[in-house]
Amino acid sequence: MSALARYREEWFGNITRDTLAGMVGTFALIPEVIAFSFVAGVDPAVGLYASFVISVVIALTGGRPGMISGAAGSVALVAAALVRGHGVQYLLAATLLCGLLQVTFGLLRLHVLMRYVSRPVRTGFVNALAILIFSAQVPHMLHVTWHSYAMIALGLAIIYSVPRVFSAIPSPLICIVVLTVISIIYPMPLHTVADLGRLPDSLPHLVWPDVPMSLDTLEIIAPYALAMAAVGMLESMMTARVVDDLTETTSSKQQECTGLGLANIAVGLFGGIAGCGMIGQTVGNLRYGGRGRLSTFVAGAFLLLLMVVLRPWVAQVPVTALVAIMIMVSASTFSWSSLRDLAHHPRTTSVIMLATVAVVVGTHDLAAGVAVGVLLNGLFFAFQVSSMLDVSSTISGDGTTRTYVVKGQIFFASTDGFTDAFDLHDTTSSKVVIDLTHAHLWDMTAVGALEELVGKMKARGMLVELDGLNSASATLVARHTTLLPRDEV
Repeated sequence: MSALARYREEWFGNITRDTLAGMVGTFALIPEVIAFSFVAGVDPAVGLYASFVISVVIALTGGRPGMISGAAGSVALVAAALVRGHGVQYLLAATLLCGLLQVTFGLLRLHVLMRYVSRPVRTGFVNALAILIFSAQVPHMLHVTWHSYAMIALGLAIIYSVPRVFSAIPSPLICIVVLTVISIIYPMPLHTVADLGRLPDSLPHLVWPDVPMSLDTLEIIAPYALAMAAVGMLESMMTARVVDDLTETTSSKQQECTGLGLANIAVGLFGGIAGCGMIGQTVGNLRYGGRGRLSTFVAGAFLLLLMVVLRPWVAQVPVTALVAIMIMVSASTFSWSSLRDLAHHPRTTSVIMLATVAVVVGTHDLAAGVAVGVLLNGLFFAFQVSSMLDVSSTISGDGTTRTYVVKGQIFFASTDGFTDAFDLHDTTSSKVVIDLTHAHLWDMTAVGALEELVGKMKARGMLVELDGLNSASATLVARHTTLLPRDEV
């Protein structure tokens, strides 16, 4: 299939399901975007406008069809400090710079760094997101009357039972319509969407950040823009990988990173806050059949329609309907099989997953959780590989030559075990052969340890012979030591 045909298929291959699923994604966007707008210290309209722009632009330019992106997540946490210290105009400038940086990241192919994020880290990321999504609904269930609990229960009953008998329309949409009609016919003490904050009442328009064009401004916004760009790229790449796994398809991470940058540039020009991939809303989109770019586009376009054209009706939607949808999204996002796997997977795998969850939930910072998970994964991997190093020795029949056979990987974490295996006080042998046929030297620490070891042996009057070095190891040794002449490699 040609690139043009594939692009057309991503837009028009599943129009009905993509449209309906995108509409569900819109309702899932509203509460979280408004909530994170408050976290960032900006008006809800700023976040809602941004989500519209991001969805529309990334539907055109992104690399992962079916993924919902918007103004939420850890990006809002980074932006909050900038807004508190310098105001919204500096946030808009930082958003523009953030987008430019993400386009640069994409062109430089920095998305390949995601290869170092292992499956336990991704599972912890998903589970932590599910917990945060659910915890965000808890305030809406505190200090309320029984009517709220009854409506939430009814909403969940509709969401989970309707698909068993009727699946043409996604059940969350039915939940919203039914609960809204009930709340209008039978007035109850319920919070509505209008109570969450001021909703947009006009179309977004082009703006330019009202900040001085100076180096001082750049010094203020650059650290925040870099943090927003890194966090946004991380969340989007993680979300794209989750979609890949759920749909058993592949996507262009480079294009997704570049597309996110273009979307955030557009957001900054329309007075919005930077955004990224939203895993909860994406899982909800996939759950109801959204697979193409059209579902992403509809999520943004329908959001604008609801906020501007149908604003009076949307204002009456009870928050309990949104809470029910988000509880469903949370339950769908969580990897329940990972709980069972805790008893069967290696202990280190479980520790990595649980540590990722704990850090994300404790800090509400997805980037910090992933960073801790990747660090632990690297440490455990290095320990496991270094523990596989084996050094054995034999002595010749005449007792003059001792041969050390090295098997395994020699690098910064295993050099101590490597050097400790050699007896420098051996007085029975005048010659030492170090057989490296089944070993590999990976870095300068390994090369330095070998050079130091050979030097100590020679200082004690021993003849030392290196045997079996593979070409890569021999090149490294010859280039950085005098143990091997370069012309012999």
